[in-house]
Amino acid sequence: MSAVHQFTVEVPWGVSHVRSGTCRSGPPTVLLHQTPRSGDEFREVIALLSADHHLLAIDLPGMGHSTGHPDGDTIAAYAAGVLATVNGLGVDRFLVAGHHTGAAVAAAVAAGAPRRISGVVLSSPPWIDAAAREARLTRAGPGVDEATPSEDGRHLTELWAGRAAFYPPGRPDLLTRFLADALLVEDPTAGHRAVTNWDMEPLLPVLRTLSVLLVDHADDPHAHPNITRWRAALPDAAVRTITDGMVPLEFTADAFADALRTVIGRRDPTVGGTAAD
Repeated sequence: MSAVHQFTVEVPWGVSHVRSGTCRSGPPTVLLHQTPRSGDEFREVIALLSADHHLLAIDLPGMGHSTGHPDGDTIAAYAAGVLATVNGLGVDRFLVAGHHTGAAVAAAVAAGAPRRISGVVLSSPPWIDAAAREARLTRAGPGVDEATPSEDGRHLTELWAGRAAFYPPGRPDLLTRFLADALLVEDPTAGHRAVTNWDMEPLLPVLRTLSVLLVDHADDPHAHPNITRWRAALPDAAVRTITDGMVPLEFTADAFADALRTVIGRRDPTVGGTAAD
């Protein structure tokens, strides 16, 4: 497998941390991770594809090793961080792909600058309409990745246990990678709140003008139920189902890499019409 290289890009409020592979030429594919992960989520994908494809896995603002955006934790601020990073790298057009929170950010990036987008990959995208937002805000019990810091470190076990049910059995290595990323952020739930407050629906008309691939992880209980809504909202989108796909994207990195291969390199940025930036 190819090596994964790491570097930082200066942005107006600090730095953005990026991972890439050996190929540094051609229009890149920008990879955006879930909350509270980092570009490490795409380590295997980069290793599988980057000998022939230019890949950039960006740590979202305030996660991984990227500086938080001055506007705080919102999907719009995360999207601004992504655009500032690609601008800093001198990138004009690119394919954008995201998983969970990263899918929301990918949608926001694409809708905000559609003329720069060669394609969009939404992997386990959250569906946030008024009903979904109300359900999230009124949900009883602790939310995803909620754990109150304690002197005896019990919160680390709580973070681990809260994710374990959504991870494959016998893979503590994947949970270890999650926990390592969760410890890099001040609040592991901040990105989840950003998704809850995301104004998604105004983006849909622009997304309909772009080439979109929906990646459905069939064993992902958070996102799989939403795929029918996304298919109805984006009727021209292609769909790829990963039958054993779960919350941790790296568990089925081979299948996700295969899905990316179907869209990397497409040149026509539109499907249904011409969108304005």
